[in-house]
Amino acid sequence: MKTVKVLFPLSLLLLSGCVVGPDYKAPDAALPAKFSQGGHKQADVTLNPWWEAFRDKKLNSLVAQGMGENLDVQQSLERIVESRANVIVAGAGGLPQINAGGSGTVEGQDGSFRRNSGSDDHSETKTLSVGADASWLIDLFGQYRRTKESANASLDAAYDDVNVARLAYLSDLATTYIEARYNQEAYALQQQSLTSRRETLKLTEDIKAAGAASSLDVVQAEGLVNTTLAELPGYQTGFNQSANHIATLLGLPATSVTAGLRKGSAQPWPRYDTKIGVPADLVRNRPDIRRAERQLAAATASIGVAEAQLYPSLTLSGSIDGSRIVASAASGGLTSWSFGPSLNLPIFNGGRLRANVDIAKSAAQQQYLAWKQTVLTGIEEVENALVGLRNSYQTVAALRKVVDSSERALGLARESYKGGATSLLDVLDAERSLAASRVSLAASIRNLANSYVSLNVAIGGGSAIEPPDSKVSETKTSAAY
Repeated sequence: MKTVKVLFPLSLLLLSGCVVGPDYKAPDAALPAKFSQGGHKQADVTLNPWWEAFRDKKLNSLVAQGMGENLDVQQSLERIVESRANVIVAGAGGLPQINAGGSGTVEGQDGSFRRNSGSDDHSETKTLSVGADASWLIDLFGQYRRTKESANASLDAAYDDVNVARLAYLSDLATTYIEARYNQEAYALQQQSLTSRRETLKLTEDIKAAGAASSLDVVQAEGLVNTTLAELPGYQTGFNQSANHIATLLGLPATSVTAGLRKGSAQPWPRYDTKIGVPADLVRNRPDIRRAERQLAAATASIGVAEAQLYPSLTLSGSIDGSRIVASAASGGLTSWSFGPSLNLPIFNGGRLRANVDIAKSAAQQQYLAWKQTVLTGIEEVENALVGLRNSYQTVAALRKVVDSSERALGLARESYKGGATSLLDVLDAERSLAASRVSLAASIRNLANSYVSLNVAIGGGSAIEPPDSKVSETKTSAAY
């Protein structure tokens, strides 16, 4: 008997150390040694403020202003709070549960009846009861340990999700700001074209008055002026829409930042190159890849949770109840208690528990494929951004020459037209070519800036930069205790 008393708790201890389900191992991906444009292994780029390469004070201030105010970022911060609470819930299942309660009642009878001499009867009974019960589900096969493991991995994923939201915010804000400045630049260029075309119209009218031009020439010159006037509102609309979207990204009502952006500024132009590193750096630097890996860890732990339910479960439970009764004639107390284990054996459940294991395994495999897809997508985005940035530099350089040539061609066409050597059509064609080349150059500068943003976002640059009063820092500190 003594041997049983000793072996029984030891067997429980040994069984409680058994954890079913696969142990998680971080996945490996077959990555190329370098990108097509080269690159060398680099340090962490998640703290690199790449937008400062534009040397645009307004852009820098907008980034700082919205870093903690963006609503997507704030939602991701709240998901950290939720995930932390889920860790507590997951851990609570494997701990003893104790509940207590009490009650009190008073019962009595009142009345009167007459015998030989009148008398009144009154009786009263007071009952006070208290009780407590406790239960502890012995984690024989690691169900709650796997549950907590899954919850902790989900918490890690929630932290990475904040950086995903920040990176998306930085990308959206920078590209929208670039678009706003492009529309301002294109509007200003079209205003220059409008001035030039009005000069041509005035010149044509003067020549017609001298009898050297026809009414057709005047009408054609007027048509070009009106065409330019028709294009201007589109650029104004584009600017206002971009400004309104920037306000939304900052968590402000639309039009809140429009006035501050109306003062024109040069189109953003990156002042230095980006160190792209190697594909293996993406696994460390991109928050969406880290998040997918943590979600895979959570899904893997869930397999153990499902498998643990295939095996017996043992619960230790006990209760104690006490009551005190005070009656008119007598009083006394009564105490009762109970304690003992209960064993649950899953014998027949129609295959539900085994199906739950298959579901968990499939979910983990799906999450692995999602992680692998995220890695490959990241490499693709870097490669595309590298090609786009390189080609944008070449396009901008070529278009600058086109603009110079078009400006000289317009000057020569006007001089020839004044001297009667060419027709008005040559002047109008030269003006069209110059206006188109100027806008094309502005669009190419916009594309270059966007490619620079895309490259830095693709490598995860700046995703871990937090505002000074970041709630993420506070949450991480709290989670350490």
